[in-house]
Amino acid sequence: MAKFPSVHTILQKATGTEFTGAVARIEHRGRVVFERAYGVTRDDELARPVYCDTLFDLASLTKLFIATLLLQEAAHGVLELDQPLSDLIPEWRDDPHAAIAARMLLAHTSGMNSGADYRAILDENVEAFALDSELVAMPGTRVIYSDLGFIAAGAVLERTTRQSLAATVRRCFSPSLVFRPRAGRHLEIPATEDDGWRGRVQGFVHDEKAYLMGGVAGHAGLFGTAADVGALTECYLAALHGRRQCHPEHVMLSGVEARRVTEWETLAREATSEQAYDPVLRRGLGWALKTTDENSCGRYMDRSSFGHTGFVGTCVWADPVRDVQGVLLTNAVYFGRDSSSDSQQPLRPRFYEAMIEDLP
Repeated sequence: MAKFPSVHTILQKATGTEFTGAVARIEHRGRVVFERAYGVTRDDELARPVYCDTLFDLASLTKLFIATLLLQEAAHGVLELDQPLSDLIPEWRDDPHAAIAARMLLAHTSGMNSGADYRAILDENVEAFALDSELVAMPGTRVIYSDLGFIAAGAVLERTTRQSLAATVRRCFSPSLVFRPRAGRHLEIPATEDDGWRGRVQGFVHDEKAYLMGGVAGHAGLFGTAADVGALTECYLAALHGRRQCHPEHVMLSGVEARRVTEWETLAREATSEQAYDPVLRRGLGWALKTTDENSCGRYMDRSSFGHTGFVGTCVWADPVRDVQGVLLTNAVYFGRDSSSDSQQPLRPRFYEAMIEDLP
């Protein structure tokens, strides 16, 4: 396994100041070339070591798993990406929402609001609130990164599968990927923020809207390992590079006929190509696409790179030209929402630039 000395040095120095715990995983041409754990779960007497298979709150990386499941529904012919969803979501009939299609939800062009202050929705059914909220733009007209849109995507998935999101995740993914980890594991999971509402959050989802939904939502709520995120990303890199044998079983591609595999490869290419332009961050389907050197993937990854971040300190980026991906799971928000030093580049681009520099 390659050493990646620059990556290791950066993460070693950041341990205890920019996060309490982290796991980094790098895959090149479908093979793991670096994986290492750093630090502990929290900065006090309850601290436990972090290991490579430690569960992290994945935050908005949840959206990638939900998007992949919706794309699989499209690959299986259950869902049409460009068909309005009002048949599945009758709440949207006879109003501007009626034009919203699954592609718009996944590309953040539905016109749905970005989110909501949790204090204003404490007594609300959050899914109903998301589905009923007024649009802030007409569907298909511009990019608005939207948690509410992915709450709607989760509702669509539940209605097409006729199962809860939690049940679908259990059926389709690795057993380590879960909503609502069991209580006996909470102290093994890196803690996130002391948010002044729930105290120090550990073992429960950090995202307030997902928490109000019982920890199960389309936009946040999954807990998983770096290997879980890497396996999902490899589904897309494998499709781009013809590694059909590398499609993992837990994304429902093992054993299906070649036609469905080909349909998945087509959808994977769509998902990782530009579906909507935005000057800050272009959008694929679920994935964000590198747009400028100011993006969290840093300066050196190719412009065709795709990735995503999570608020608590998680991220993944893949460069299809180099056929490399890097997963970095941290609990950076532990030290506060503005904990990064003004004197240095943020951790994520430092990590990805070092990854490319160290790549054999």
